[in-house]
Amino acid sequence: MPNFVARVRDAEGISKKEKITADSLSDARTYLRDQGLFVQELRQDEGFSLQNLDWESIQASTAGVSVKDKAVFSRQFAALVNAGVAIVRGLGVLAEQCENPRMKKALMAISADVQQGVNLSDAMRKHPVCFDNLYVSMVQAGETGGVLDEVLNRLSKLLEDTARLQNQVKSAMAYPTVVGILATLIFIGMTVFLIPIFAGIFEELGTELPGFTLFMLGVSEFLRSPRVIILIVLVPLVIFAYKKYYSTRVGRETIDRLKLRMPLFGDLIQKTATARFCRTFGALTRSGVPILTSLEIVRDTAGNQVIANAVDEARKEIQTGGLISIALQKEQVFPSMAIQMISIGEETGEIDQMLMKVADFYEDEVEQAVKALTSIMEPIMILFLGGMVACILLAMYLPMFKVFEEIG
Repeated sequence: MPNFVARVRDAEGISKKEKITADSLSDARTYLRDQGLFVQELRQDEGFSLQNLDWESIQASTAGVSVKDKAVFSRQFAALVNAGVAIVRGLGVLAEQCENPRMKKALMAISADVQQGVNLSDAMRKHPVCFDNLYVSMVQAGETGGVLDEVLNRLSKLLEDTARLQNQVKSAMAYPTVVGILATLIFIGMTVFLIPIFAGIFEELGTELPGFTLFMLGVSEFLRSPRVIILIVLVPLVIFAYKKYYSTRVGRETIDRLKLRMPLFGDLIQKTATARFCRTFGALTRSGVPILTSLEIVRDTAGNQVIANAVDEARKEIQTGGLISIALQKEQVFPSMAIQMISIGEETGEIDQMLMKVADFYEDEVEQAVKALTSIMEPIMILFLGGMVACILLAMYLPMFKVFEEIG
């Protein structure tokens, strides 16, 4: 029997693709109608071809889901739930207007699962790329407590703060990265194309070249020779070796510890990790997620193995009846002021409010640190760029000075 491909819409108005086997086109259409589906498009599957490829599925599987996408969805979904719109209908509406193909596909699948009686959190757990453990745990707590709209609003606030924090850190790294790349390209271009021209002129003059000029000529010759392939192959190998080493626990701990001790950037990384820890942990505990479960989630989303180890030690300390602040203080990872404020929150029984205040404080500290770092990096990168250009100019003008001395 031939195979057919159909684009259908279900009773909730959700559009999806179906593949069925039937004797004829009319039998396939009748079968789909009997299933309660409205047929939008129906054709015979003619086998593999570029036209028959499911480009929507390919696009959905390759698309990424940003923090901003999840924040916008959370804010809109919270508004619909608060307005009394049914969860299935709300998911269908948001899926129709969602621009991210991967998120759109996930929302359609979640809507179908919820319609079959599956809990919203369990349906979301099937799509970890779109909804991580943190998101699912907070939604589950909201379902259990009957405050799903409040939890979704907290989630959107958490995701928006996280996105803003990430953008601040990216802005601090963007300037030195762009200037470094431009400086390297300028250096390579001048070395490959400009130095050989002057080398030919100096050779005709028959003057003896200084050692620095000979060195730069050697660099230029290397970059123009087939031996440069060694360098081109070496760079990916170094990157691969770094990623391989970082994938191990020992390598991840070593590199992450070095990151925290880096000049200029180490303090920024520590403050960012502190703000993320406090914001995430506070949002989870405020939403009703158990403390031990919250710490497990925070540990897995820490982004730094050293920070994750400290959080894990805090979780073990609580299991034995200890305090979070004492465990964090032992690891000497978080700033002392943050630990003292967490300790006060534990004593007063308002740890979630104190965590939010600590998060607000350190997010402001990150913003100030980014501004300070940018102001420091600007002259450093200008000196770096000027130094590379000066090396080229020095290599070209040193022989000229020697020629002038001989003429004199």
